[in-house]
Amino acid sequence: MNTTTILTHDEVKHKIRRIAYQIYESNVNETELILAGIADNGFLFAQRLQKILEDISDLNIILCEVKMNKKAPQNSVTTSLDPDAYRNKSVVLADDVLNSGTSLIYGVKHFLDVPLTRFKTAVLVNRNHKKYPIKADFKGISLSTSLHEHIEVHFGDKDYAQLEY
Repeated sequence: MNTTTILTHDEVKHKIRRIAYQIYESNVNETELILAGIADNGFLFAQRLQKILEDISDLNIILCEVKMNKKAPQNSVTTSLDPDAYRNKSVVLADDVLNSGTSLIYGVKHFLDVPLTRFKTAVLVNRNHKKYPIKADFKGISLSTSLHEHIEVHFGDKDYAQLEY
């Protein structure tokens, strides 16, 4: 199987920084922000966003890990925070790649059981063939790929990733 690099380490770093600025701009009137990352790579993405947001803003960033069985997410979504921790707060749900939309839609459903002041989604890669009516509010790159192609984000020893398919 051949792999093609879509974004280099430096390009991914730039995309994540741009997304962090967009998140800050949409939450400039908030004092606290919940960054909820879908395990595993979505949480790593959220951690990188957190570092940048802490550098560029005075927002109190609270990191939350969202876990689910991605093959059967209907009743399997859990978070590292108690729902009271994000009640009436601004939440950004992050994932590395928006493929079919399954993980993101069930993550959204989980958070909507609690009243929030604002809810947005962020992805590093937005693929353009979703199964569910879900969109990414903040995205690093949009790709029109075929269903048989596979997109991978490799978070390695460096602070950021290399994107391949």
